[in-house]
Amino acid sequence: MHYHKDKLKICLLSYRGNPYCGGQGIYLQYLAQELRKLGHEVHALVGPPYPIFMNGASVDHIQNNIYFGSSSAEILARTSAKEFLNPLHFYEYTASRMGVFPEIKAFSFRAYFRLREILKHERYDIIHDNQCLGYGFLLMKHFGIPLVSTIHHPLSIDRQVWFEQPHSLKSKIKRLLYYPLVMQRLVANRLDGIITVSEDSAVQIQKAFGVDAKKIRVVYNGLDASIFRPVPEVEKVPKRIIFVGNVADPKKGIEYVLQAMPLMDPNIHLIIVNGGTPPRISSQDIIQHYGLEDRVHITGQVDQGELVKWYSSAQLAVVPSLYEGFGFPAAEAMACELPVVATTAGALPEVIGSTEETGCLVPPRNPDRLAEAINGLLKDPAKCLEMGHAARQRIIDVFSWDMAARQLVQAYREVMSAYR
Repeated sequence: MHYHKDKLKICLLSYRGNPYCGGQGIYLQYLAQELRKLGHEVHALVGPPYPIFMNGASVDHIQNNIYFGSSSAEILARTSAKEFLNPLHFYEYTASRMGVFPEIKAFSFRAYFRLREILKHERYDIIHDNQCLGYGFLLMKHFGIPLVSTIHHPLSIDRQVWFEQPHSLKSKIKRLLYYPLVMQRLVANRLDGIITVSEDSAVQIQKAFGVDAKKIRVVYNGLDASIFRPVPEVEKVPKRIIFVGNVADPKKGIEYVLQAMPLMDPNIHLIIVNGGTPPRISSQDIIQHYGLEDRVHITGQVDQGELVKWYSSAQLAVVPSLYEGFGFPAAEAMACELPVVATTAGALPEVIGSTEETGCLVPPRNPDRLAEAINGLLKDPAKCLEMGHAARQRIIDVFSWDMAARQLVQAYREVMSAYR
């Protein structure tokens, strides 16, 4: 293989590709775009929801039947009996009925079969998976091409946070089946390299999966500061704070902000921009549960332009997460010149900086400290503005997608040079 040639042929794999489905879709879109700008050839094999655009990368859509979360009656109504003769379709259906999440494993095998066809007339320098780590990748090892994966954070953290909440025994058994940790540990240790997005994630991957530290390379995510920026024509609303994230994900810590609200200045009001994939918690259920009808507004799903306007209208962003492998909402808010009150969980101190020039860091699961930090900052609008300027500058200096792509190419070359 031509390991030292200037331009690489890169195959990206992502079992979900749409940027509105979460961080992995954003990661795929921007890295493909920046790798193309650097002159590399990019081909992406992507599962649904599919990317909206990929700016110059060629894209292959990998089928997924989306059985998980659908009722048996609905699936049987839209699926012919012949389709169930396909072993992967049959696996997806039966696994999803038992509470197993089959999407990752099925994608890895479908991507393997598709790549096997493509490699009859193409050749890649490297294959880069985006947090799938399915068994099908063990078959890809036979292609004789270096294979790396980005692990944003190990799923063991999601499982741990989920088990902190009270649940029935049946739900707990289903949740144990839901997370493919055995598969991901086994596959992660057989790949040629692991990319991750923060130093904290690197430590967690070593702990959860036992991956050798020498195989892990940290490449911070970027952020598009030309999109996420303050909008001058949007007026700041005094005492408005903003939370962006999927409220149905307990890792995001929304309950701790809501518990903190009664401890804050009663004029402080909260905007929740609820992201993530359905099912979502009912907006009214949350507001009524905490008796905050007059102080909390939950938006529907918003596009990027609207999101930037919401950020620009707020004085401060709150990121109360119990864990973040990186923390896009913190970085987005900072790029929009908002100070951030965040927890010390996961990589948030790496994004926000430990000097508290761009915001405040408080312990996770602590409504008292959240309220204290938010009250303190909002009492000093001049300090909020100063921190907001410093926050945007930090994003520009440290977290650009161009820098991420260049570091990623360097990581590719290291893996390729060591490949046997």
